[in-house]
Amino acid sequence: MTALVDQLPSTPATSDPHTAVSAARIDALVRHLCVGPQPHTTPAIAPFTGRPITQIPHSSEAAVDTAFAIAREAQKAWAAAPVRYRCQVLRRFHDLVLARRDEGLDIAQLESGKARIHAVEELLDVAIQARHYSVVAPGLLKPVKHAGGVPIASTALELHHPKGVIGVISPWNYPLTLAVGDAIPALLAGNGVVLKPDLQTTLSALWLVDLLYEAGLPEGLFGVVAGEGGVVGPMITERGDFIMFTGSTGVGRQVAARCGERLVGCSMELGGKNAMIVCDDANIRKAAEIAQRSSFANAGQLCISMERIYVHRSVAEEFTTLLVERVKKMRLNAEVGWDADVGSMISRKQLDTVQSHVDDAKAKGATVLVGGRARPDVGPFFFEPTVMTDVTDDMVCFGNETFGPVVSIYVFDTEEEAIALANDTAYGLNGSVLTRDVRRGKQIAARMHAGTVNVNEGYATAWSATGSPMGGFGDSGLGRRHGRDGLMKYTETQTLGIQRFAGWGTPAFMTHKQWGETLVAAVKLMKKLNRP
Repeated sequence: MTALVDQLPSTPATSDPHTAVSAARIDALVRHLCVGPQPHTTPAIAPFTGRPITQIPHSSEAAVDTAFAIAREAQKAWAAAPVRYRCQVLRRFHDLVLARRDEGLDIAQLESGKARIHAVEELLDVAIQARHYSVVAPGLLKPVKHAGGVPIASTALELHHPKGVIGVISPWNYPLTLAVGDAIPALLAGNGVVLKPDLQTTLSALWLVDLLYEAGLPEGLFGVVAGEGGVVGPMITERGDFIMFTGSTGVGRQVAARCGERLVGCSMELGGKNAMIVCDDANIRKAAEIAQRSSFANAGQLCISMERIYVHRSVAEEFTTLLVERVKKMRLNAEVGWDADVGSMISRKQLDTVQSHVDDAKAKGATVLVGGRARPDVGPFFFEPTVMTDVTDDMVCFGNETFGPVVSIYVFDTEEEAIALANDTAYGLNGSVLTRDVRRGKQIAARMHAGTVNVNEGYATAWSATGSPMGGFGDSGLGRRHGRDGLMKYTETQTLGIQRFAGWGTPAFMTHKQWGETLVAAVKLMKKLNRP
C-alpha cells in the first residue's frame, strides 16, 4: 500500500525515528491487517485536507476466518500463562504508549481531524486502563472460596476462565481508546481479540496493536480486520465468543439480536443525548467553562458530550452570555499540532448531518447565538461550535443525537422540572449537575436516568474513574466497560463443589424422614447463627 502522508501537514520529524509518521511507517502498520490476495481498498481521508493518507485494504470473509483461527491458537498458550505474566506485557505496553505518544497523536489527528488536546485525552485513557487492569486483574481473577451447604464438610471454589476470542467493533470518533481500551481487560482475562476498527481510523488502532506486539503479546493473539461495517461487522458477530460494540443504537440492536441468536454475550456503548443541569447556586463562570469543554470536546463527536443544557432561570442570562463569549474565542485549525480548541468533523457525511440539524432548527424558529455554519475556509469538514436557544420538540436536534459541535440551552424554574426534562429521552448515557452544594448535586445526579452522572464536571470525572463501571441506561447500551464488570464480562464463571466427607445421601442408620428433619434443623441453625 502506498501512503500519501507526505502531502499532509505534520509536525516536524524529531531525532527519534518512531515519532516521524513516514510513508514507510504507515505501510508497516497496514501490514498488521489480515486481508488476503488482491484486496479491494478504500482511501483513509485526512479530514484536515480531504486528501488520502493511505489505502486501507478490505478483509475478505476468508481473511476474517484466518484472523479468528490464528487468535484461537495463540489464545491457548496465553490463557495458560500466569495472570501476572500477562500483566507484565500490559505494563510494558503502558510505557510504550507514553514514550511514543507524539507518533500516536500525529496519527490520530491525521485520521480523525481532532484537536490534539482531545487526542491526548484518549491516548492517556489507553495508558490508564493498561495500568489499572494490570494492577487489579490478579486479584479479580484469582479463585474465590465460598462456604458449602454443609459447613466444614463442603466448600465451593469459584473460577474464572477466558471466553476465547473476543470480537471488538470500534467507531471512528475515539480511534485509540475505543479500539484497544476495551481489548485490554479482555487480554488480561486470557482471551484473544479480533478487532474491526472503522475504515476511516484504522491506522490509529494498528499503531496500538503494533505497540502491544512490541510489548510482548504473542504473535496472532490480536488480529485486526478491515472493511465496511455492514459487511465485516456481521462476520465478527458470527465468530466472536463475546462481542464488544461501540456505535449507534440502531446497529447495536442488530448486534444484540445476532448475539442473542447465538447465545453469546455482548456489551455495547451506544448513542446519547446527554443533559447538563446548571443550578441556581452554581459558580456561573466555572459552569460556562465546563459547559464549553464538555459540549465541544472532539468537535462534539463524543457519545458522552453534552447536547442539552438546562439552566435555572435566575442565572440563565449570565450563563448564556459567558458561554457564548467563550465559544466565540475557540480556535479552529486544520493542522497537526496544539494550536486548536476545536477540530474537524470526521467526514462530509457527518458535516452534512450537523448542518441539517442546525438548518432544521433555524427554519422552525430556533435562535443561533454563535456558530451555526460550516467553515470550508479552515478545512473541508469544519463546522463552527454552535450554541442555540428556543429549540422545540418538533426540531430534529431536540431528541436526536447530533454528534457534532452543537448544544442547546433551555431554561427551568424548579429542580423537579430540571430532572424531568433531563430524563425526557430514550437515551441514558451521561449527565452533569453543576452546583456549589455537592450534597445537593449528588441527590440530583442520583435521580438522573443515565449510567454516569458527573457533579461539577461534564464527563471527565466519571470516565477517568477506571475502577468504576461506565455504560448506558435505555437506548444507550448494554453492559459496562471499566471497573470490575469491564474485566469479568470477558470470563466464564465456573463453580467447583468440593465434598470432603458426610455426603448428602440418607445415612444407613436413618430413615428418609429422620434425615429430612435433620436437614431442616440444620437450616434453622444456620439462620440462628446468621450464616450466609
